[in-house]
Amino acid sequence: MLVPALLGWRYGELDPELRKSFEVALHAGTALALLIGLRREVADVVRELDGRRLTRHVLEMLPAAGAALAFERRIEERLGAPERVAAAQVAAGTALAFADLSPAQRAREDAGPLDGLAIGVAQATALAPGVSRNGATLTAARLLRFERAAANRLSRHAALPIILAATGLKGYRLARRGLPAGTAAPFAAGLAVSFASTLASSRLVGRMDAARSYAPFAAYRIALGSAALAVLTRRSGTLRA
Repeated sequence: MLVPALLGWRYGELDPELRKSFEVALHAGTALALLIGLRREVADVVRELDGRRLTRHVLEMLPAAGAALAFERRIEERLGAPERVAAAQVAAGTALAFADLSPAQRAREDAGPLDGLAIGVAQATALAPGVSRNGATLTAARLLRFERAAANRLSRHAALPIILAATGLKGYRLARRGLPAGTAAPFAAGLAVSFASTLASSRLVGRMDAARSYAPFAAYRIALGSAALAVLTRRSGTLRA
């Protein structure tokens, strides 16, 4: 939402179903790249599955899945304006900076069902555009006093299943409707670029695991959101004048 708004594109004026369909393509590229880039980690998670871990993973998914099915459209309609997306970036970045002040005392193996539920609730807040699924789950994990490397892995492990599930559901709906005429090429381009950029950025995962602070990440989000909010507010004032 921010990029088209800042560049003056009329993306927000397009048919909502068309925009939704395009987002399916972006999610599909992201999900495929994550499966490839994190294939060893995914295999490790599958091998480690037991009753306790499975319960935790289910609880990580349920709040986001339930909230998406019940409220996704209304959330997008009320919180999807570019100015609100920018404000959400600032709020979420500030929350992450605050959460990162928590002591790093717990290892990933300590995570139990209640931790999964807390991370799942945080993941549900990412339905608000601009909050970021990864940022929300990292914030929750640090508030729960997990070490940063553990928080990163918990965040990834919570996000991937819900991304795959959302992509599958939206892809099924898109397949039933069919692609609008003349959109195959831009849809393919979006899928390819989201796949390539996600796969390329997977190399940063190791660096994030070794991070001593999330301050740079939080500062980037606060700066991006603040700058976008300033530009959009000024532009809106100019148009009203």
